[in-house]
Amino acid sequence: MQNHSELVFVLQGLNDSLTNRHLYFSLALMSYLFTILVNLMLVVTICLERSLHEPIYIFLCNLCLNGIFGASSFYPKLLHDLLADSHVITYSGCLTQIFVVYSYVFCEFTSLTVMAYDRYLAICRPLQYRTLMTMQKVAQLLFLTWSFTILESVVGITLTSQLPLCGRHVSKIFCTNWEVVKLSCSDTTVNNIYGFVLIVSHLSQTGLILVSYTHLVRASLRMQSSRKKFVQTCLPHLITLLVFTSSLMFDIMYSRYGSESTLQELQNALAAEFLIVSPLINPIIYGLNLHQIRSRMFRNFTHKPVVPKPQS
Repeated sequence: MQNHSELVFVLQGLNDSLTNRHLYFSLALMSYLFTILVNLMLVVTICLERSLHEPIYIFLCNLCLNGIFGASSFYPKLLHDLLADSHVITYSGCLTQIFVVYSYVFCEFTSLTVMAYDRYLAICRPLQYRTLMTMQKVAQLLFLTWSFTILESVVGITLTSQLPLCGRHVSKIFCTNWEVVKLSCSDTTVNNIYGFVLIVSHLSQTGLILVSYTHLVRASLRMQSSRKKFVQTCLPHLITLLVFTSSLMFDIMYSRYGSESTLQELQNALAAEFLIVSPLINPIIYGLNLHQIRSRMFRNFTHKPVVPKPQS
């Protein structure tokens, strides 16, 4: 199958879910709309409130926009397939979905690393924070985050697109790089090496986050003010990191070592967990825990016009 332009992949993940397709469609649509809603509410709140134009909130805004980006790489195609009789995707469409999904994953990791660095400066070096974390530095970190993300994704997609394929059946409900690489009928050593490089790179980022949290915990134990900052901003960040990492690990481990005898619904849930749970739960965790955001969201989205009292 050398003519990739004519290649069409068959997504087999929904084969056992056709009897309940309307129920799954309704649940997926509500989940997608709610994910978009809660992320946009937080982004709009941060953009409108000048008092929230601080580095931590700008990084959080970027995290929410990336959540919308990730969810939109998965839900529209899923919603279409739930109502369609055939679940297929073109070769170019598959590579595009892989690019967007992995860009979301890489950006999430890098964003969480940048946010950990920001919290380290804010709590461990508070007197120097304003000098070290300027708006110019914030812009540079955001630019590096997305540049690094796009570079990783472009290299991975380029390597995958060079592979000759001898199959077209993808066992998931969406395209992933590993599933396409498995369809190759040539040597995939270069792809495996690059995958190992990516794993080492993002494990290093995780290591940097853990090192920063070691310093953060020490600082919070020494000072009461640092402890309050840790609970308000670092605890949501830590929960976000754990949820995203565990969800992604479920997908990676199951893709490589999972049993085909597992229920299809469970396979789909494990495969898509990092695209469903993290984008949905991140704005909720931060919105509920950060008083500055919570109070302004409540004021902006539940505000009632004030009726003037009649003069006596």
